[in-house]
Amino acid sequence: MKKNILLLETIAEEANQLLLDSEDIVVHTAFDGLPSAEILSSIDAVITRGLGQVNQQLLDACPRLQVAARCGVGLDNVDVAAATQRKIKVVNAPGSNAATVAEHAIALMLLLQRNLFQALNDVKSGNWAARSTFKSDEVGGKTLGILGLGNIGLKVAKIAEALGMRIIYWSQSPKNVPYQYVTKDELLANSDIISIHVPLTTETENLINAEALSKVKPSCILINTARGQIVDKAALVAALNTGKLAGYGADIPTSPAPAADDPLIVQPKALITAHVSSLTATTYRNMCMSTVSNVLAILRGQAPQPGCIFNLKDL
Repeated sequence: MKKNILLLETIAEEANQLLLDSEDIVVHTAFDGLPSAEILSSIDAVITRGLGQVNQQLLDACPRLQVAARCGVGLDNVDVAAATQRKIKVVNAPGSNAATVAEHAIALMLLLQRNLFQALNDVKSGNWAARSTFKSDEVGGKTLGILGLGNIGLKVAKIAEALGMRIIYWSQSPKNVPYQYVTKDELLANSDIISIHVPLTTETENLINAEALSKVKPSCILINTARGQIVDKAALVAALNTGKLAGYGADIPTSPAPAADDPLIVQPKALITAHVSSLTATTYRNMCMSTVSNVLAILRGQAPQPGCIFNLKDL
C-alpha cells in the first residue's frame, strides 16, 4: 500500500525528486493552501521547513499521520507536544546547520566590529572621502561571550579562537571544553561581543532584556542567530538608540517579519538578515535530503538516522 506525504513548503530539488522517484510514495502539496479533507485523512507524513505550521488543526485533519518532519533544526512551527500525545514521530535534522550558522554569526561580528557595511556603502555611493573619518576595530584580542554552547555555539567558539579571541561561555551546565564557564551576569559584564545560541523556550524568551542590557559594556556588540524573541525588542532598540549597546547583528528579527520602517530595521547600528544563515546550497540540500530519507525510512519500517526523532524518548 502506498504512503501519502504532504509537503507544506518546497524543498531542495534533489530531495523532492527522491520522493517523486519512490514508487511506494504519493506526494501531495499545500503550497497554496491545504488539500481536501479526503486527502488530508490519508496523509501518513507531513514535511515542512520554517514556515508551514504543523499545528493542532492540521494534526486533527490527518488522523493517519505517523511522522511530522522539518527540514531544519528548530521546531517552533511544529506542535511537538500535540504530536507526541498522538504518538506521532517528530523528525528534524539536528546539527545539520551548525557550520553554516556559525559562519553567519562570525560574518555578522566582523561586519559590525570592522564597520564594513558602512564602508561598503560609502564606496558604492562614491564617498571615498569617508576614509578620513572611518572608525573600526578588530576582533582579535576581544572577549567573546557565548550564550549556549551547543553544536553551533561550539563551532563559533572554535572559529573565534582561531581569530585570536578569548572565549567565555554560559550554559545550563559546564561543558568539557577548553573555555571558561561563567555566570550569565559575568558574561554580560565582561564580553566585548556576545553571541546567542540558546533555543527559544519559556525560560529563554526575553533572556536579553533591559536588565541584562544594563550590564553590558557600551562598546559591546550583540549577535543573535538563534531566535528573535530571545531578545526583548523594545529594550534592544532603546539600548541601541541611547548608545548603551554598540551594535546588533541578527539572522532573524521578530515574528512576523517587521515592516521596512520598523525601529529596529532602520536603526543604523543593527544589521539583520532574513533567516538565511542555513540557506547555503550545501546545507539546504543536506537538511532536506537527510529529512526526506529519514521520513521514508520510518514509513517503510526501517531504521532512520540516530537522533533524528526529536520526541523519541516520549513516545
